[in-house]
Amino acid sequence: MGRRSTAKRTNGPAGDTVAGTDQTDIPVVGMREPCPCGSGRRYKACHGRSASAVFVGPARPFDGLASECDIVAMRELVPAASAKLKLVGEHADRDVTLVTVLPMAWPALVRQDGSILVGMQVNVGSGDASRDVADALIAALDAAPGEPVALGRVTAESPQLQDIIDPSVALDITVHDNFDFWVDGAGDVADDVRASLEQASAYAHPTAKLASVPSAYWTQMGEKEHLRWMMPYDEEPLLNALARLHAAGEDSLGEDTRLVGMFRAQGLVCPVWDLPLGTGAAAIEEPAKAFGDRLAAALADPAPLTNDERRARAGLTTRQVTLR
Repeated sequence: MGRRSTAKRTNGPAGDTVAGTDQTDIPVVGMREPCPCGSGRRYKACHGRSASAVFVGPARPFDGLASECDIVAMRELVPAASAKLKLVGEHADRDVTLVTVLPMAWPALVRQDGSILVGMQVNVGSGDASRDVADALIAALDAAPGEPVALGRVTAESPQLQDIIDPSVALDITVHDNFDFWVDGAGDVADDVRASLEQASAYAHPTAKLASVPSAYWTQMGEKEHLRWMMPYDEEPLLNALARLHAAGEDSLGEDTRLVGMFRAQGLVCPVWDLPLGTGAAAIEEPAKAFGDRLAAALADPAPLTNDERRARAGLTTRQVTLR
């Protein structure tokens, strides 16, 4: 999420008491959000450092999944979204939903009806996001309803998400305006949980998934609008292609739009455009599709980069931010 929100640690999404916890308000904090201790540093660089990696995971932990780009976007960029998972094997009939974040950034929880929610944005991790999600999901399959699931000790031999869901099935991503998907229904939610939902929703900046191209998300953050497009291509050819387009003046999405930089996340690159305030998601659908066609042509170009293109690539490289 864009900022912190609070929820009672003693309450699950439907107000059920979680055993072994106290009555303290604990922030819902993502690894890249400000640490709740007030240090001014991100959680991952402060109190989240205790979650140091136990091994070095693969560069692209979700590689091989049909929805790799959207899964990474749910982990790194999108405030509130969900998607049903199709499990394989003996648990193929279980109702499992992948979500961006859960209360207190729990890795997973089991609702009273036995359905499972698995969170992507968690406060701890092993260094391999795919194994972390798989570990939480496996634990949730045996957990009691109403209980959150903690992340276990993940190793290089632990199952990946690719091992327990059908990797060929593309996820149907639903972007939400709020976090009501935390609960089973809106009728009997405890007052403090409802207050937490409302507070969290207030900090979820407006986001929409484009329909014209895959894994591209429009968002408005305060007085700015952006398009953030998680792309499946290897970094080197993608940077070359973007450099070709930039040198040719073809990397924008229309008048007053600008490619301002890129995120690196889970082995993927996510170009980011600034958009004029008031553009909206619908207005960027066709320009995004046209850019996708230009990018495909640039990716297929085997010619060496020209001097102008090399300079453009150097400029793009300096505008990359790695999300860890």
